[in-house]
Amino acid sequence: MKPQLVTFLIKCPDQKGIIATLTNFFFKEGFNIISSQQYTNSIDRTFFMRIRLTSDVSVHLSKSELEQRFSVLSETYQISWQVDYGRKKQNVAIMVSHTSHNLYDLLHRYKEGKLNCVVKMVVGNHLKLKPVAEMFGVPFYHKPIGDKTKEQQEKEVTELFDAEGIDLVVMARYMQILSKEFVHHFKNRIINIHHSFLPAFQGANPYKRAYERGVKLIGATAHYATEDLDEGPIIEQGVERVSHESSPTSLKNIGADIETLVLAKAVNCHLNNQIIIDGNKAIVFPEAGE
Repeated sequence: MKPQLVTFLIKCPDQKGIIATLTNFFFKEGFNIISSQQYTNSIDRTFFMRIRLTSDVSVHLSKSELEQRFSVLSETYQISWQVDYGRKKQNVAIMVSHTSHNLYDLLHRYKEGKLNCVVKMVVGNHLKLKPVAEMFGVPFYHKPIGDKTKEQQEKEVTELFDAEGIDLVVMARYMQILSKEFVHHFKNRIINIHHSFLPAFQGANPYKRAYERGVKLIGATAHYATEDLDEGPIIEQGVERVSHESSPTSLKNIGADIETLVLAKAVNCHLNNQIIIDGNKAIVFPEAGE
C-alpha cells in the first residue's frame, strides 16, 4: 500500500526550539519527513512552516486522532494550522466573461495533467466562451447578470458551487466585482488574475492607463479575492519590459502572455498547499522538488 502523503501548514509566534518541537512530534507519531520549509518574519516575530510527511506502514493513526493530538500541541504553542491528506484532488470552478486566453491556458494545462485538480465547470456571465469549455469537455454554465439580478446570480452560483463541492474558484478575467457575501462564503478560496503589476493600475483598463503613463514595465498579479477590489493577498506576479513604442494593443498582447503564466503558477501553488495567509499577505513556499 502506498504511504499516505500529509501536508501541514503551520503559523505561530516565533519561539526558541519550535522547529525541534514540531519535527519531534511528527517523528514520535511515526511519520517520515520528506520536506520541511520554514520562514520566520523577524519583524512580526511570526514563524511559518510547510512540512510534508509520509506515514510509516506500521502507523494506524486515524485522521481524527492525529488532528486531536496536534491540537493539544497547537494550544501550547499558539499554532494556527491546516492539514491536507493528499488523496483527494480539489474541485475547481473557473469563472469567465469574454476574454479567452486564461481559460484556454488553464484547460490545456488541466487536460495535460499539469494542474493537480478536477475542473468541474466553467461559469460565464456571457455565452462567448462556452465553445472553449465544450472543446475541452468541461461543463459550461451560463449565469447572466441583468440590471437588477446580480444578487440572484451570485446566489445561484453559490448554490451550484456548493452542490458540486467546489474547493477553489478561479476568476480567469471574470469582469465582475464580487459581493462581500460571495467572497466571505469562499474566503481564501477565490484566485483572481489582474492585468497589471499591483498595486499599480487597480480596477478597469490597466493597459490603457499604463500606455498613458508611459510605463517601462507591465505585469500581471494573481491574488486572493477580498471584498476590497484588487487588494487581496498577492500570490504571484510577473513583469515584462516595454518601451515608448508600445501601443495599448501591443501592451495588451504582451500582458496576456504574462497573465497566463502568473495565474497558472498561483493556482498550482494553492492546489499544492504551498500558501499560508498572514493578514493581507500570502507566504508562498517553493515546490521543494516534490
